[in-house]
Amino acid sequence: MIKNYFFVSLLFFVFQSGFSQTDKLINGKVLHEQFPVGKVEVANFNSKKTTVTNAAGEFSILVKVGDALLFISKNHDIKKIVVDQKTIDQNNLIISLILKPEQLEEVVITKMPSIKLSTDKGYEQGKLDKYALEKSAKSLKTGVYNGSIENGMDLKRIGGMILGLFIKEKDEVKKNHTKIEFTALAKSSCDHKFYIETLQLKPDEIPLFLQFCDADPKSKTIIGNFNILSLMDFLSTKNIEFKKL
Repeated sequence: MIKNYFFVSLLFFVFQSGFSQTDKLINGKVLHEQFPVGKVEVANFNSKKTTVTNAAGEFSILVKVGDALLFISKNHDIKKIVVDQKTIDQNNLIISLILKPEQLEEVVITKMPSIKLSTDKGYEQGKLDKYALEKSAKSLKTGVYNGSIENGMDLKRIGGMILGLFIKEKDEVKKNHTKIEFTALAKSSCDHKFYIETLQLKPDEIPLFLQFCDADPKSKTIIGNFNILSLMDFLSTKNIEFKKL
């Protein structure tokens, strides 16, 4: 009788242990200042399962105790939580996101300022040439061109200025095309907490770690086919190699 009772208790314990490790479907809602946020990607970092919040900010996803959930939105900071038993039992997860700082657009001033002479002759000559060029363009629209240039501008110098601007613009475009780097992408996509808390890196180790990742040819594939989960998975894999060095 005692043996049978012990056997039944053992089976019950094994059943409970196995059941507690199975995935559970939990429901939740994503908010920003009490307003629902739709189209937020909810990703289980452990199982790689993903879902997206609806217009009411609601979502459902399979989890188990210890899983890390990431909440990724274009206009908000990345949020990460670790699922515990209390979260599963309550089955009503409320996530509050923080809006990213708003970046000001570039302002282009088109109105020409008044001309004031200074001691910098080169700078003042450039302003005078620009003013004369605009004035000539207006006179050509309203009068008959007689082959002369008003104000006696130096065509050779003006041509050199235009050519210099063209070369500078061409170099700037080329520079922008080659400046996309893996380290910059990794820093802008994953916040500082991810490197410190998730990857367990020291602050002074992060730049060296990103250089280590950039040396892997796979980092170029990450840039070409960017996906936040693929990036985090790649960084986690490289972190294991980095810790062994």
